[in-house]
Amino acid sequence: MKNKVGLAIEELHRAESDLAAELLRASDRHKVGHDIFYLGHDLARWSEQHVHKLAEHGRNYGLDLDADDSGLMATIRRRGAELAGRRHDPGLLLLKDLREIHRQAAGVSLDWEILAQTAQALKDEGLLRLSQECHPQTLRQLRWANASLKTNAAQIMVTP
Repeated sequence: MKNKVGLAIEELHRAESDLAAELLRASDRHKVGHDIFYLGHDLARWSEQHVHKLAEHGRNYGLDLDADDSGLMATIRRRGAELAGRRHDPGLLLLKDLREIHRQAAGVSLDWEILAQTAQALKDEGLLRLSQECHPQTLRQLRWANASLKTNAAQIMVTP
């Protein structure tokens, strides 16, 4: 059985991987919006880096986590996103995607906070440094999703 810290690292690893996939899905669906497309890919790379770093540090807690989620499943998710994007109003789909990114980033942010507090209690300097390095990037992802929602919501909702 894994210890509690190992479970927290494992959950954060999964959540970061899911956030990266969601950012890629949304950016691929909304290629017309250059801000969404390019910045979405950049922000996804941050989460992919976090996944890799968590996998490395997870070894200290006996975990064997996949350091890369860019394989077949990510491709399948992206293709599914492209197909789904063709059947819905693009504006409403953008709002849906940004809301989901915001929700996921908020959860990831909370997980980084839990890990940072745990690292302080355990005096695990490596885990604390990892949290201090990655959490601000997650907060930036969260702020980007929020700002994008504010920028796009009114126009999308009032345009016929």
